[in-house]
Amino acid sequence: MRYIIIGAGAVGGSIGGRLAEAEQDVVLVARGAHHEALRDHGLRLVTPDGTRVHKLPVVERPEELDLSPDDVLLLSVKTQDSTAALDAWAAQPVAGGGTAGELLPLVCAQNGVESERLALRRFRRVYAMCVWLPATYVDPGEIIAGGTPYTGMLHIGRYPAGADETARRIAAGLEQGKLLSPVAPDAMRWKYAKLLANLANAIEALTGPVSGDGAREILRRALAEGRSVLTAAGIGFASQEEAAEVRGDKVTLDPSGRGGGSSWQSLSRGTGTIETDYLNGEIALLGRLHDVPTPVNDTLQRVAGAFAREHRPAGSMTVAELTALVDGRRD
Repeated sequence: MRYIIIGAGAVGGSIGGRLAEAEQDVVLVARGAHHEALRDHGLRLVTPDGTRVHKLPVVERPEELDLSPDDVLLLSVKTQDSTAALDAWAAQPVAGGGTAGELLPLVCAQNGVESERLALRRFRRVYAMCVWLPATYVDPGEIIAGGTPYTGMLHIGRYPAGADETARRIAAGLEQGKLLSPVAPDAMRWKYAKLLANLANAIEALTGPVSGDGAREILRRALAEGRSVLTAAGIGFASQEEAAEVRGDKVTLDPSGRGGGSSWQSLSRGTGTIETDYLNGEIALLGRLHDVPTPVNDTLQRVAGAFAREHRPAGSMTVAELTALVDGRRD
């Protein structure tokens, strides 16, 4: 089984590096300066148990790679980049006949819950993966993964539900590389729990670490909206208590091993896009569909999107300013 990591950023690079350490067959897919750094110098993976450089095959486009029936496509781009990536890979030929969309398993190792639906339009065999993996990608070629003693926990199952031998084979490969990977027939239930946790990402990206009463109050209100919306939509999700019990002390964050979260990293790299449309925006969407007001998540989605488009620095808004916007004030 060869793992093709489509999007070798914080999550994809961490998974690819740990798989490589376990002597699994890995190909990285990256763009621009990150691609050049990986190609020329290798993947520098910094973890609490040391720093390693992995010289792995790296490509920028699917046309550069010959696909085989034993390949697994692991999609770890941000959701706003999913459609382009899925379109690029689905039609690629596989040795022996057929296309990637017809034959190969595609695993959505991403935040949010939209990519699985996008993938299922193009791929017959789609797997959901809930990613609990604290990692940072800011500098080209370097990934900092701060989870210890395991780098991450990756629940995997068929989409929309179920489990099969392919999921078990993928999980077994991951678990050889300090990555816990429970096979979960209800993987989307875990992804919706992660969606709630990721509602904090926009607050962190805009104002810095979510600490202090003001930031925590915004988060409390965003989470309350999220839970109300999911309940109204009849969507199940694992509780915070259940998630904490499952993770236990298996994946804890080394304080020196991570910067900000994924949305903070997007602003820090000046990508011009941010995944908030598929995090807070997912709550806003469901709220409109089920007639549940979501003013806090609406505001977080709108303001974070403006920050990305305008290339404003991560953490450059005060909590007081954000609170005023959430409350509809113009102070």
